[in-house]
Amino acid sequence: MTAAVMESLDVDEPTANILRTKYWKRYGATMIGMVRHHNIRAHDFLHRSHRFDVRPLIRAEKGLAFKLNQLPGRKVLVTNAPLHYARAVLKHLGILRCFDSLWGVEQMKLHGRFRPKPSVTMMRHILAHEGVHPKRAILVEDTLENLRGARAAGLRTVHVFHPGTPFSHGKNGRPDFVDLRVKNVGHLLLRKHPVRGAF
Repeated sequence: MTAAVMESLDVDEPTANILRTKYWKRYGATMIGMVRHHNIRAHDFLHRSHRFDVRPLIRAEKGLAFKLNQLPGRKVLVTNAPLHYARAVLKHLGILRCFDSLWGVEQMKLHGRFRPKPSVTMMRHILAHEGVHPKRAILVEDTLENLRGARAAGLRTVHVFHPGTPFSHGKNGRPDFVDLRVKNVGHLLLRKHPVRGAF
């Protein structure tokens, strides 16, 4: 992502890293800041920032497809990554067919503006489009801010927390907007009364 900012704006690495972090924290996606503040085309930036082989970077628990299929309800992927990248990751993991629909950042646009997670408005829009009442939906997510937005939209929430994940540093305890905290998908299956829902 930093390299894409450097290339798009012709700036050095420290500057690009500052902008990347600033836009990600402010908008939920670096791409939005690039579009709003630098007139960079979203499509171009998304392809530039996700132009690499995902396969060597992916780690997953064993039997993930089987575990996902054991969970009740429809599975809808909602990601702030571009759709082509999300598809590549899911395909490599062998779980693309586990999902009933996919929402990439390109689809998260309302009234001409991108509104990715943690946008409450976008989450409600997705629920309406999927025909799911918020009380019957659960967001399973590793980023607490996205779970906070989902709770504000009326969803139940599951925080996937593992010390090896990028967003785990410095996070202890379970916030009040998180219904359940697990280390992996398999832990959902171990629940006596598994969490049920559409997301």
